Amino acid sequence: MTEAPVRTLLLWCPDWPVLAAELVDGVPATGAVAVLHANRVVACSEAARAEGVRRGLRKREAQGRCPRLTVVDHDPGRDARAFEPVVAAVEELAAGVEVVRPGACALAARGPARYLGGEEVAAERIIEHVAQTCAVESQVGIADGAFAAGLAARDGRVVPPGGTPGFLAGLPVEALGRPALADLLRRLGVRTLGGFAALPAGDVLARFGFDGALAHRLAAGRDHRPLAVRRPPADLAVTADHDEPIDRVDAAAFAARALAERLHDRLAAHGLACTRLGIEAVTADGQELHRVWRHDGLLTAAAVADRVRWQLDGWLTGSAGRPGARPTRPTAGVIRLRLVPDGVLARADLQPGLWGETGEERERAHRALSRVQGLLGPEAVVTAVLGGGRSPDDQVRLVPWGDERLPARPGEPTGPARPGGLAGPVRAGGAEGSGGAARSGGAGGFDRSGGPARGGAASSGRGASPPWPGRLPPPSPAVVLPAPLAATVHDADGEPVGVSARLQLTATPARLAVGAARPVEIVGWAGPWPVDERWWSPAEARRRARFQVCLADGAALLLAVESGQWLVEAIYD
Repeated sequence: MTEAPVRTLLLWCPDWPVLAAELVDGVPATGAVAVLHANRVVACSEAARAEGVRRGLRKREAQGRCPRLTVVDHDPGRDARAFEPVVAAVEELAAGVEVVRPGACALAARGPARYLGGEEVAAERIIEHVAQTCAVESQVGIADGAFAAGLAARDGRVVPPGGTPGFLAGLPVEALGRPALADLLRRLGVRTLGGFAALPAGDVLARFGFDGALAHRLAAGRDHRPLAVRRPPADLAVTADHDEPIDRVDAAAFAARALAERLHDRLAAHGLACTRLGIEAVTADGQELHRVWRHDGLLTAAAVADRVRWQLDGWLTGSAGRPGARPTRPTAGVIRLRLVPDGVLARADLQPGLWGETGEERERAHRALSRVQGLLGPEAVVTAVLGGGRSPDDQVRLVPWGDERLPARPGEPTGPARPGGLAGPVRAGGAEGSGGAARSGGAGGFDRSGGPARGGAASSGRGASPPWPGRLPPPSPAVVLPAPLAATVHDADGEPVGVSARLQLTATPARLAVGAARPVEIVGWAGPWPVDERWWSPAEARRRARFQVCLADGAALLLAVESGQWLVEAIYD
């Protein structure tokens, strides 16, 4: 015997992609708005439909019908994020909600109907609660099965028990949501769901396959699929209210310890560990303070308590931080403290090191740096992360201590140093050697970003090209200057040395003067390593050639020529 369909209540928010664009991106849904995917309209506002815009139209045709049309790209992630508060509002009145898609959710109607006093009353209460909580208009349909309930929600209907087959019978076959099947059925003379449901089930399976058989069951009102209810996310945050405002560091430390242990116990009960902690405080006069702490490992109860104590100490002592920063001292004592685990993961995913990676010295250093962050802010302590790039200053990104150490640019950083000083052929000053500066370990032309390098570091005979053509070879310089220093290069006769558009040096470099300092003899040099970055964007284009030089006083420098000016970019050890 076939199982009877479950009595289902489905809440539907019309034109949800348009409404989500308003909630997230601020696009007014009251205007003429169309959401496009693959150059076709997938949703549009009421004002756009009044101008003749319909789903499935191409962008140009839709804009032709409505010249003032606002076009928004389809973003499923945006739709899902915006729909989460609606689902949470429904869960405040009823349990066991299934998210059918962003903009529609379903639940068994029996529970809320018995609790609220009937199906119609339950539908009205849910619609009203969603409108008050989320300021979102919605419609509810109730029928036997989620498929019929979704169609009933289009008209806001409550189909009586047992009346679902009759309700579906008069609907067109396009209501199945299968355009190819609907087109085939119409060509066969079947135009309604009732006509499709009257066909023998065996013949439908043989002619239309498994998906056609499933659609046949839906058309007949035999949707017995159980709801895939979601589990509401656990509320892991902990809050402490204080009758007496906290304005002393010792009282703050005591409150932090108790609250941290509560948070740790709550996370442990769910088998979770915190890696990113949000600390929120509310003062007696309503001022709200917030700070997020990040950690690359397990935050224990003691570690959480320390960070809360440091943060409260930083707020209560009123440290102004770095010069120019605004004071952080609150206007009154703290009466509410809340800890929010913004980042959690299963404890099984966190394994301690085997050979002391998380030893006492490392933890002590981490505590000290985190303490400084609590007083001066997250940006006060930064560490360098190596990534891809063509020059040393491109390969380094400074990130706050505790943040994820992700490179700013993809690609492997510069590899290990090659024994024996600077990379590439280094020629003694004045020795032509291989016949021309443009051939001395360098390139025959500028490397265009994204294309294969032509000579130079990118084709130094080591096999495959590196991820960043035109990148300087190892070793990396020891010091990268925050601002390049102006310099001049002269030949043996004292004439300035330049680089032509074809990367030809006008003379052999003999002396280098940095700023107003006395010139120093150049005893060896290598280059050029050219690069022509973002040449397709004139405002961001940068064209330069780089050289490595050794000086008579033992210094080794990285030079660059840009717009005819020599610059000292870095210093080798």
